[in-house]
Amino acid sequence: MRKTKILAWTDDWGKSYCQEEKVLEEVFREELVDIFHIGSTSIPTIGYAKPIIDILIVVKDIENVDLYNNEMLELGYEPKGENGIAGRRYFQKGKDNRTHHLHIFQVESEHIKNHLDFKEYLIKNTEEAKKYGELKINLAKQFPNEHHKYQNGKQQFVNELADKAKEWSSERRFPC
Repeated sequence: MRKTKILAWTDDWGKSYCQEEKVLEEVFREELVDIFHIGSTSIPTIGYAKPIIDILIVVKDIENVDLYNNEMLELGYEPKGENGIAGRRYFQKGKDNRTHHLHIFQVESEHIKNHLDFKEYLIKNTEEAKKYGELKINLAKQFPNEHHKYQNGKQQFVNELADKAKEWSSERRFPC
C-alpha cells in the first residue's frame, strides 16, 4: 500500500533533479528538445511536498519515446504509456516508494505550457503556494494510508490554481 508522505521543502530535491536530468538527457539525446523540473518539489514557495521529483521532457516525436522503454526499465522507470493523458508518455520510478515521475510531451503540446505556467505562477504568488502546501499537509494527515483520497481531496484546488495560472500567464503576455 502506498502511503502519503509530505515533507518540508528542501534544496536536496533540486540536486536530485539535476542528477536525474543528466541521466535522462543521455537516454533521450536523439529526441530531446528540453527538460524541466516541475511539480511541488520545484517550487520553494510551496513549503511542503511529496518527496517525488516530477520531470517534464519535451521531445521531437512522442511516438519514438516508446523505443526507449527497455532502457528506461533498466534505470528503474516503469513505462505507463499515456496514463490517461493523450499525447503523453509517463514513467514512474520507485514502485510503491516513488522517487520520480516523468512526463514526456511532444514539442508544441499545450501541456508543456500549462505545467510551466503552473510552476511559475506558484513561484510568483507565494500566498497561493503556501495554501497549496498547507492543503497537502492537512490531506496527508487526514488520509495517510489512502493516497487516492489525498489526490481527490486536492484536485479541485489544483484545478482552480491551474485556471488562475492560465489567466495569469495570458495577462503577462498581453498586458493592457
